[in-house]
Amino acid sequence: MTSWIFLRGLTREARHWGDFAGQFQQAWPDQAVVTLDLAGNGLLNHRTSACRVEDMVADCRQQLAMRDIEPPHHLLAMSLGAMVAVAWAQLHPKEIAAQVLINTSMRPFNPFYQRLLPANYVALLRLILTGAAPPVWERAILQMTSNRGDESVLPQWVRLRRANPVLGLNALRQLLAAARFHAPVDSPVTPTLLLAGAQDHLVSVACSRALARQWQCALRVHPDAGHDIPLDDGPWVARQVREWFLA
Repeated sequence: MTSWIFLRGLTREARHWGDFAGQFQQAWPDQAVVTLDLAGNGLLNHRTSACRVEDMVADCRQQLAMRDIEPPHHLLAMSLGAMVAVAWAQLHPKEIAAQVLINTSMRPFNPFYQRLLPANYVALLRLILTGAAPPVWERAILQMTSNRGDESVLPQWVRLRRANPVLGLNALRQLLAAARFHAPVDSPVTPTLLLAGAQDHLVSVACSRALARQWQCALRVHPDAGHDIPLDDGPWVARQVREWFLA
């Protein structure tokens, strides 16, 4: 059975995929969906986050090995998780059959102010450094990442943060890993699909456009979704992946 490995972004965890994991599974009923947490997040919040994306790759591989999930894998990853996917495909190309990267940004293709839009700098630092209460933190994240305006996810997100809070130091370590990661200039040998939200207010859509030009890979842009496209329009993501994969 083919496995799709899902990787979330900065300080987020596997359960933040919410309804999307089921939506994707419906589109691919004959394939397994496996959601992983990066160290420091979710059920692994007791662990220290890596400062290097390459070390995150090693940890993900170890998690899958412990669960007897063997390659080749298909990766679907967002933001920081997409950097992990790219590094994984670069370091172990035979293990990755395909990768779908959602709203990611990577050096050296875009300046820092596109990789994290300036309107978010103060808000993110305040959340990390002041230890904001879970409702305050999650409402701010929703406003930064979603354009749907649906707050029905907030109670679940707040419960997750209270149950498995991400330490401020781990959040900073993840930020450092994302900031220092340098993507390969050459096109990846792994088949790659880029998905981006035209109205992403966290990371500029210009980042995905630059990657698509540099790597000469497929790009699909949602006209009004934000950073968390699986939340804003999960069926669209599942449809784009299926159409691309089966083309």
